[in-house]
Amino acid sequence: MENLSQDIQELLTLLDKKQKAVAMLAPSFIVDFEYPQVAGMLRRLGFKYVVEVAKGAVETNRQLNNLLKNNPDKKFITSPCPTVVRTIRNKYPELVQYLAKIDSPMSAMAKICRKKYPRHKIVHFSPCIVKKLEASEDFPELEILALTYKDLVKIFKARNIKPKFWDRFSGFDITAKETRLYPISGGLAQSSGIIKKFTDAQYDVISGPLLVEKVLQEFLQKPELKVVDILNCEGGCINGPGMVSKDSLDRRRQKVIAFWKK
Repeated sequence: MENLSQDIQELLTLLDKKQKAVAMLAPSFIVDFEYPQVAGMLRRLGFKYVVEVAKGAVETNRQLNNLLKNNPDKKFITSPCPTVVRTIRNKYPELVQYLAKIDSPMSAMAKICRKKYPRHKIVHFSPCIVKKLEASEDFPELEILALTYKDLVKIFKARNIKPKFWDRFSGFDITAKETRLYPISGGLAQSSGIIKKFTDAQYDVISGPLLVEKVLQEFLQKPELKVVDILNCEGGCINGPGMVSKDSLDRRRQKVIAFWKK
């Protein structure tokens, strides 16, 4: 365990002590892992429940739509991406007031799990290393242990958890289909209905650091722009630094779409 990060060691210690725990998988998981196989592997690792963060994204969409409905004359920047949130806080403080004050899919899912599985440790797996900061800085009261898919591969290896035939009979304890597109650029806009509710000039879908900077710099100069669906990683969360896959961005995108269509 000497080469394992402190976060990974914390989880392994927790599982060794038989602490009841819930694994939350961000919707990009399908790029790096097979389903339902990964759910079975997580259970053999020691998790009591395995849930799909896409369910939390349903709540994120509900909150966003309520915000838009109740504030028709205001402009908003979506806030599920913790890197974008921190870019705005640090470089564009004048835009903080436009950040949609809603739960991210991770925090929304954690709140669901807190109610449904009290006294369980909540562990979030995603391709995003900045989710670790979101968990510790933005939602410390939820006590989320945030890890990446790269971390999860190391954890499986450390505990010698390999795919088994019976893993294919496992599955999520809480699931949602309609928001499985969230990790690709435009997934929020599509699943929340923004694309249908607004004209092309009223919304924008952005991903990639260069475009993020450009849009943030120009945001206040476009009065017609009502909502920006924005992710820092090029192509969306499927291109996050915590991903294991070496597939092309298009191949990753197709895996997410295929899982959504199932």
